[in-house]
Parts: sequence; C-alpha cells; structure tokens
Amino acid sequence: MTDTCTHLDTIVVDGANSEGCEDCLRIGGRWVHLRRCTECGHIGCCDSSPNRHATAHFNATAHPIVQSFEPGEEWLWCFVDQLGFELADKPPSPAHP
Repeated sequence: MTDTCTHLDTIVVDGANSEGCEDCLRIGGRWVHLRRCTECGHIGCCDSSPNRHATAHFNATAHPIVQSFEPGEEWLWCFVDQLGFELADKPPSPAHP
C-alpha cells in the first residue's frame, strides 16, 4: 500500500452514465451505495451491495479509481494502490439524485 495514488492521470470523466448501478438495473438487482469510475463514467454498486459491480468493473477493465456517487461525499478509492483520498481544489463531483 502506498501513501499517494499513482493513477491520478487516469481521472478523465466528470460525468456519469447512469443514475443507478448500470449492471443492477440491467439484471433487476439492488444496491446499497454507488461508485463512479473516473476513467469511463460507469456507475457500479459498492462492496456492501450484493453484486459488488464497482469492483467487478475494476476487475474487468483495470480502471483504477472510483469516486463515491453519493450526495455530499467527495472521496475517491484507488483499487491498485488500495488508497482512499480526496482531491483539493476540485469542484463537487456528480451524485445520483
């Protein structure tokens, strides 16, 4: 584990592709909390959700960073570096309604 994320250069997406977990919506599943991939905008469910689609998306694509897609939460998580963090001087991220 590192003290800094070494994948900040992969953050390219400010928007989102869905208002809910894309994979759960497709299969009729449910989620607890949502995470947004900062590389492609995929919205997946957290590891407390039954299907853990955000982690599955990382495993399938190797896109390293997700950001909370919950209102009022600004944290990010790097799967590769196993590190949670926030970015200073960044406008608020999108969140689901």
